[in-house]
Amino acid sequence: MTNLRQRFKDQRGFNLIELMIVIAIIGLLIGVGSFAWSSMIKSGNEATAAQTLDKIRTFQTQYAAKNRGKFGSFDELIRTVGLDEKFAGDAPVSNGYIFTMVVEEPSGNKPSSYKINADPQVSEGVQATGSRHFYTDSSLGTIKATEENRPAKPEDPSI
Repeated sequence: MTNLRQRFKDQRGFNLIELMIVIAIIGLLIGVGSFAWSSMIKSGNEATAAQTLDKIRTFQTQYAAKNRGKFGSFDELIRTVGLDEKFAGDAPVSNGYIFTMVVEEPSGNKPSSYKINADPQVSEGVQATGSRHFYTDSSLGTIKATEENRPAKPEDPSI
């Protein structure tokens, strides 16, 4: 019995200070990792929004080629040229961005045109889905963007 007591007496474990240091390090790693994760998600959403605007421009060109120069709404693009069905409606949401499109019919000597904005659902704070706002229209060959908290305009810089 004394042999057993002697063996337990010689064993060493973690003391409270060591345990608290380990918990603090784990907490620090989680804190840093969560900020990096949210930044990575925002960056991915922004890249996807810009690529989606480029795809919609391509679909609008295909639609106009089939419809005597007229451009279509999201629903018409879904029906005729294969735009993804998640873009149904007036203001579809995809990957944390709200897409809005205004299509103007031709009148007199003015041709048909469209304007598309992609704005983040939440642009500030911890739950932000993106911080950049995007814009393109039928007269532009590029996508415009701004980091200001407002919809992008044709005067903003290209990406």
